[in-house]
This record gives sequence, C-alpha cells and structure tokens, in this order.
Amino acid sequence: MGKFLMRWFVSALSIYITAKLFSNVYVADFGTAMIAAVILGGANMIIKPIIFLLTLPITILTLGLFTFVVNGIVLKLTAAFVGGFAVSGFFGAILAAIVLSILHMILSGMFGIEKD
Repeated sequence: MGKFLMRWFVSALSIYITAKLFSNVYVADFGTAMIAAVILGGANMIIKPIIFLLTLPITILTLGLFTFVVNGIVLKLTAAFVGGFAVSGFFGAILAAIVLSILHMILSGMFGIEKD
C-alpha cells in the first residue's frame, strides 16, 4: 500500500510541476493534481493501449515517434475529465506529456520507487 501511495504522490507532483513549468497546462491546486494523477493512471491503463493499437501502423512508420502524440492525446483526455486541470493546444499537450514523463522518471528515482 505504501508503494502505491508513493507512486500516486510522485505522479501528482509531476503533474503539478509540469503545470508550473508550462503556461498551457493549468492545475488549480495540488488536490486537483492528485485527482488528475488517478485519472491519468487509469487512462494509461485502459485507453492508451487501445489508442496505441489503433495507431500501430503510424507508430511503426514513424519508428515509434507517434507514441509522443498518443501520450499527448491521453493527457488531453485526462484534462477533459478533471475539473481544474486543463491543457491547451495539441502540440503543447505533446510537449507537456514528454516533460511529465521525464519528471516522473526523475522523481521516481529520487524517491526510490522501482518499476515493477
């Protein structure tokens, strides 16, 4: 249970920091970031694999670079479902998703969270 809470905290902190770094990402407060982290985690588990399969030919043609677009789409979908969390612009969403992933990786290392 402790690992789950730490991962949740790191995800929320990553979202919150990304919002502070980019003007096109808005998070009302850290509580909203906590909610967005739950929704984003669920979207990554359920929706992202479906989108990935549907866009597999494009992903293969772009040698995997289209995955960044898929991550941006999932981030925009999350923002659509969470009040107080907004991502404006499509390319901004892609860039924010990249930075969010990098921040999550760095913070996971800092907090000693291992990937299972």
